[in-house]
Amino acid sequence: MGINGIGVTGYPTIGYTTKNTETVAEGFTEIVAEKATQNEKPDYDEKAFESVGANAPEEVKQAWMEAAKEVSANGLGLRKNGMLSHISQMMVQRCNKMLKGETDNTDILGNTVESAIQATKQALYDLEHPKAYVPKSIEVQQAQLKEKAFYTAFLEKLENCL
Repeated sequence: MGINGIGVTGYPTIGYTTKNTETVAEGFTEIVAEKATQNEKPDYDEKAFESVGANAPEEVKQAWMEAAKEVSANGLGLRKNGMLSHISQMMVQRCNKMLKGETDNTDILGNTVESAIQATKQALYDLEHPKAYVPKSIEVQQAQLKEKAFYTAFLEKLENCL
């Protein structure tokens, strides 16, 4: 019960409801905006490309995206949910660059179509000719088959760019 605009707790009721409503409305708006951005799923094929071809020309990016769409896989083994399926050959190339002390280890594909072809051929060769036998689960073997299919499709599209 309130007397003369003073609520039960001793605080004025005028303005309190309005302020509380504004705070709730602001919080609701922020939650709705956050949920909307969560529903926009990132394109992991594009993220994979950016992590190995930041300096690559647009033709290389287009070839990568087309091959990824065609094969439903990309050269890094990034799945649609953002998880890695396995350690891909392009990831191994990145690690090798890092071990050699190269600071720009994200530039696997280079800045020309020819350099991207060379990197893809190297990844394909390394995938087909492992340096040591390592037992793999069926899931990893299947992921490597998709990786090989991706490199083959990507290489074909790159060679069409020349």
